[in-house]
Amino acid sequence: MALEVGNIVEGVVTGITHFGAFVTLPGGQTGLVHISEVADAYVRDVKDYLKENDRVKVKVISLDKNGKIGLSIRQVTHEGPRRRGGHREARHASLSFEDKLARFLKESDERQSDLRRSAEEKRGGRGTNRRNPEMW
Repeated sequence: MALEVGNIVEGVVTGITHFGAFVTLPGGQTGLVHISEVADAYVRDVKDYLKENDRVKVKVISLDKNGKIGLSIRQVTHEGPRRRGGHREARHASLSFEDKLARFLKESDERQSDLRRSAEEKRGGRGTNRRNPEMW
């Protein structure tokens, strides 16, 4: 079977990496589903969505002259233009305003504490004595 960009075919996941998943297509060819093409939502770990030997429908999104095949699962399940932030809106659409606000505040506090911790580590932590100039 000759593959063309835009074809939708079924394949088997044969390998998973931190940057995506390899899928064997009919005819024995192997393509890559990049992590950004696994799902509409943010994908931190491909293993949260796929496992080896899963049968998946993929869309051929690129064919390289070197034989590399770019695939997408996201474009099979979600036809149409991708909207920035759309996955968040869909995931939280059923929450009330108060729930959304509480979630935002919690995530914001977590991010701020991570940033503070990172900045303190770069400065040498809390153990530095800033009032005693002789220590410098």
